[in-house]
Amino acid sequence: MTTHSTFAAPAIGAFISFFMVLVPLPALPAEPQTEALAAKAGSLADVLDGVTPAVVNIAVRSGSPGEANPLYNDPFFRRYFNLPDPQPRMSAGSGVIVDAANGYILTNHHVVADADQIMVTLKDRRRLSAELIGSDKATDIALLKISGDNLTALPFGESDKLRVGDTVVAIGNPFGLGQTVTSGIVSALGRSGINIEGYEDFIQTDASINPGNSGGALVSAEGRLVGINTAIIAPAGGNVGIGFAVPIAMASAVMKQLIEHGEVRRGRIGVAIQDLTPDLAQALGIADTKGAVVSSVEERSPAAAAGLQAGDVITNVGDHAIAGSTDLRNRIGLAEVGSEIALTYMRDGARNTARLRIEADRGAAEAQMPDRLGGARFDEGSGSVSVTSVEEGSPAARAGLRRGDVIVAINRKPVSTITDLNAAFEGATETIALELVRDGQKLFLVIR
Repeated sequence: MTTHSTFAAPAIGAFISFFMVLVPLPALPAEPQTEALAAKAGSLADVLDGVTPAVVNIAVRSGSPGEANPLYNDPFFRRYFNLPDPQPRMSAGSGVIVDAANGYILTNHHVVADADQIMVTLKDRRRLSAELIGSDKATDIALLKISGDNLTALPFGESDKLRVGDTVVAIGNPFGLGQTVTSGIVSALGRSGINIEGYEDFIQTDASINPGNSGGALVSAEGRLVGINTAIIAPAGGNVGIGFAVPIAMASAVMKQLIEHGEVRRGRIGVAIQDLTPDLAQALGIADTKGAVVSSVEERSPAAAAGLQAGDVITNVGDHAIAGSTDLRNRIGLAEVGSEIALTYMRDGARNTARLRIEADRGAAEAQMPDRLGGARFDEGSGSVSVTSVEEGSPAARAGLRRGDVIVAINRKPVSTITDLNAAFEGATETIALELVRDGQKLFLVIR
């Protein structure tokens, strides 16, 4: 977790206090069962010997000035033109080597966001430059690549089989102190609504996680990676025993897409869903207590083609039992676009199955946009592409795009879908003319 991370509650400060009380005590006789008890309790030291070389420290430099124009040092000029602060920022986090042959490292998106330079320090103190393969803000997962010999990778565990009470170990770089190991248990599973990122299925643990631990490893007692440490609830700026990790099942699905596409291409089936509550279950006449209720089905969507209807209760995706609407959203959203899935659902007391093909999520088009339109989100409809939001300071904002703009053509070629928009940028020359409608008026926006 970077030293400037945003937590669910604002961090006020971090304090380290040391207390030592010296009280003379009489010598005690040796306890004959001490060694036996220690052997019975066991130690994680042998497991950690093979695990800790796979956990790395990450140093990030971001926000360095791109040009030497003296106007960039003028605060008014920067504010007026929405330019970034010219002073570089340094931050620290953690990461986990998951593929030694290819040098792949999993970490958090917020650790490496806006990075100009990423340096990785291994346990043996080697410092290596890292390349950002891809990053996904919605799951807070990023993938780095380093080149080095004799790397150690941490094998994946089965986060879907974790149980509350299982022993886990958190390894990372808290407060930039260097590699640190803390232990605890799984406190809860399937946590959501933490308001951290868009896709939430967190493992909650009481193993101490602090700023700088972000991107580090949550490891089972068997020495397998079960989660990527992500965030804490920290009302006083430090650990209070409530930490969260992205399950490795979710992180590995994101990693696969980042390797193949450099981005996450989210899927959809065209339904609006909500949790199955006891009252809804009674009203629908079903005995299931877990699942996701279909509240509406889009026309001409995969769900409509498969025959799904409002009131159906989806209970399984393949062999995975659905706990609620968040669980279903995660499963569909991270499924490979174009792949087929099997859904089990209840209707009028009968259990049914359907096969659906995952289609691309039009609402998550930001990651698919050309670099010059980065930071903008788009939607399509009525033969045009509309801008639904623009992040401050993003390439799209600097290009002059605004929320509510409707793009109708690029270099005089009509644009009616997001696919058209991408294709137009791929074949365009260095200078691009966006024809758009803003506040009822047509205008051209030139992007270089």
